[in-house]
Formats: sequence, C-alpha cells, structure tokens
Amino acid sequence: MAKRRARFTFPTGLITQPVIFDLGRNFQLVTNIRRADVREDMGWVILELDGEEEEIEKGLEWVVSMGVRVDPVSGDVVEG
Repeated sequence: MAKRRARFTFPTGLITQPVIFDLGRNFQLVTNIRRADVREDMGWVILELDGEEEEIEKGLEWVVSMGVRVDPVSGDVVEG
C-alpha cells in the first residue's frame, strides 16, 4: 500500500463538483483531507491518498483530466 500527498487546485467551475468523493469511489483510494481553503471563486485542498501505487497514478491522471491542477506535497501539513 502506498501513500502520497498532493495539492489539488480547483478552477471555479469545479468547486461544487464531488471530485474527491469520485476519486475515492472510482479508484479504490482512501482520501484524507489534510488542509483546505474553498471559496466561491477558487479552492485548494491538500489531500493524502492511500492505495496501490497504480491506482494512485490512475486516479491523479483522472483528476488532471477533469481540469484540476495537481502538485506534489512533501512533509506533514498539519502540526501535531
């Protein structure tokens, strides 16, 4: 099982769409929101993905194809 963190930046038209829910449902991934800022005109989420490496790759490709910008994140984003 692999784990990866990524920052998703959503364009205005996708803010109200269930992209993270669909990602978990369609690609057998566990999604954990670590930090987020969502407004009417923009939004970003730092997401932790758990699953098989191949599923993570396919899921991230799908998210990009939906129009979401995906950037890698290193380290823990929530201080204990």
